[in-house]
Amino acid sequence: MDNKIKKAYDARPKNWVFELVLAVIIIGLMVWSATAVETSGTNQNGGKIAINILSGIFHPDTKLLLNLTNQGVPYLLLETMCIAFMGTVVGAIISIPLAFITASNLSPKPVAFIGRMVIMAIRTVPSLVYGLMFIRVTGPGAFAGLLTMSLCSVGMVTKMYIEAIEDLDTRILESLDAAGCTTWQKIRYGILPQLMPNFASTAIYRFDINLRDATVLGIVGAGGIGAPLIFAMNSYRWNETGAILAGLIVLVLIIEFISTKIRVKLARG
Repeated sequence: MDNKIKKAYDARPKNWVFELVLAVIIIGLMVWSATAVETSGTNQNGGKIAINILSGIFHPDTKLLLNLTNQGVPYLLLETMCIAFMGTVVGAIISIPLAFITASNLSPKPVAFIGRMVIMAIRTVPSLVYGLMFIRVTGPGAFAGLLTMSLCSVGMVTKMYIEAIEDLDTRILESLDAAGCTTWQKIRYGILPQLMPNFASTAIYRFDINLRDATVLGIVGAGGIGAPLIFAMNSYRWNETGAILAGLIVLVLIIEFISTKIRVKLARG
């Protein structure tokens, strides 16, 4: 048995030349890619900048962190959270009728197919592009961020809602139908009780995503804390950057803790 294994090992394909050539090509591509990396606007290297950012987080600007005006971190964080929350609520409400229309087990196949194509098209466009589009329509501000978060939420939440609807226990609907229930009664007593935990859990999960996306949207002028953050970083004001990041980290941790507790409770009934 050992001799057979040894003979099979000795007879294995010798690909070391191919592997060596492939390694040389990969290393060459990495070196060539590194030559395209440029730094401008500062004489500091990346490591020094990273150290400054960490130093700013541990030594934040307390005046900005505790400033209760509309220029302070608490107000900007509240605005960001409101954009994410309202965007999630609006998107989740719009997604409910879209999901019922697009679900293949409730709607004709042509209608469901068209609905899926529309949802796929919505999900294809990044949130920053939607933000730039809505800023042209409504002007810079939190309302543009709200519209962006709502549309982005519709794309993802509707898809999750459709999957929940298509996994319905149809035996309950059949029993209600046999009992002579109307369509509304079947929806009220047979469909919604099965779907509400999944719907609520999906909406909470989307709120977590929107909270992070709303921070990025501020960079393009769609409200929130993103714009002050990028301005502080571009000006190398690391203490202000640290104050904004520290507040954002605390907010995300609190929201993550609360949402996880709610999702677990919904999942376990």
